[in-house]
Amino acid sequence: MLDLLGSAYLWIKAFHIVSVISWMAGLFYLPRLFVYHAERATIGSELSETLKVMELKLLKVIINPAGVATWFFGILLALTPGVLDWSSGWVWVKILAIVGMTWFHHKLVTWRKIFDADQNDRPGRYYRLMNEVPTVLMLIIVFMVVVKPF
Repeated sequence: MLDLLGSAYLWIKAFHIVSVISWMAGLFYLPRLFVYHAERATIGSELSETLKVMELKLLKVIINPAGVATWFFGILLALTPGVLDWSSGWVWVKILAIVGMTWFHHKLVTWRKIFDADQNDRPGRYYRLMNEVPTVLMLIIVFMVVVKPF
């Protein structure tokens, strides 16, 4: 099994990168839809109903599958011999940031359900601020992987 991971390393890494890009695109876009939903759509309006469909499809067709694929290929990379030095601090900071990204993903699911039930009571500004969470986590992850500061 470990030999297979080693020989497929570049393919696994490529699929992981594609998955991460897709996941991040969705994590960036869904909060923007929430901003529009909170600021421009009245309950029961055509715009509100259209945004509900867009939010659900983005979550089900892009964000959820890309999140699962990111974790799957990331775990395969972590299991590949020689890829990670588990005694390095950067690995653990990266893992913590990935857990944060997954938490954010689950918050998006919760917020979508609130919008779907026409029960949102947060202003668009809240979702604008929340839109920065995946950016900060992405920066931490990228710097940990590329720079490996500790």
